[in-house]
Amino acid sequence: MYKSLISLAVLGTLATPTVFAAEAAKTEMKEESNWSLTTNMGVVSDYRARGVSQSWRKEAIQAGIDLTHSSGFYLGAFGSSISPNTFPKANVELDLYAGYNGEIKAVEGLGYTAGVIGYFYPNGSWEKYTLSNDGTGGALRQTPKGGRWDTYEANAGISYKWVSAKGSVTLGDWYGAERDTGWTKSTRGTTYLELNAAIPTPLDGLTLIGHVGRLDVNGELNPDFVTNGNQLPSGSLSGSRRPDYTDYKVGLSYAFKVLNTDGWNAGLYYIGNNNDNYWGTRGYGGTSFNGAGSGNAAESRNLNKDAAVFTLGRTF
Repeated sequence: MYKSLISLAVLGTLATPTVFAAEAAKTEMKEESNWSLTTNMGVVSDYRARGVSQSWRKEAIQAGIDLTHSSGFYLGAFGSSISPNTFPKANVELDLYAGYNGEIKAVEGLGYTAGVIGYFYPNGSWEKYTLSNDGTGGALRQTPKGGRWDTYEANAGISYKWVSAKGSVTLGDWYGAERDTGWTKSTRGTTYLELNAAIPTPLDGLTLIGHVGRLDVNGELNPDFVTNGNQLPSGSLSGSRRPDYTDYKVGLSYAFKVLNTDGWNAGLYYIGNNNDNYWGTRGYGGTSFNGAGSGNAAESRNLNKDAAVFTLGRTF
């Protein structure tokens, strides 16, 4: 979109009589200066999204691009490596988002935001969920009628100085969770509420980060779901049927220079959530959906385990 706006401005200048060419060029430059394009890339020791590991508690590579306008409009994209154990046959998460940030001028430091975001998992879907070592090389599909993991959300929030709050709601199913994938109903309308803080410290570039969030999924696992004969893929050894949780994050972010170049940032955070029964080693959420395991035991991982997560990145 940024490129097309510039192209339109240039074409308009070429079509303008010579007497107006200088003024048109000034207008074009002014319009260009209203836009800001930034890119970023980095590595993390564990890709945690809302307190849950997306990389099977392993390192991940990430990158993003953001285009913002002086009016407050923004759009961007973010990508990260993920684990096919959680998202069968998918190795990448791609997020696309857009929205608007504004200020409430009656109160200094008070702002608001509203936007939409889509989470995409190329080549991944519930249809590819396979049982561990089922005697067919892991080819037995557990939810053969399942759709894609892709999820869409609308969000709105408010901020005051270094504190912000935001609410998000899914516009469709929450990561494809619905009747054909072993749930009691469509999970459209799942909500996530969060409170965040970024508190400056006396040390230049060092910021104290705090976060707490609450996920409420509009549905639960169906204990009577049956596919492939007597298989019950939507069960947990713990008996937990609901993925809802409260997650938390606290740590430090540090902005610094390398060889007099700006844009570098490192962070160290303590992250987790409080639903071990679902996201832990005995829960459905902590189980491999990619055929990993042996015998009748699927490979599992505590994806919400409290852990220190290190990040390193740079913005250009």
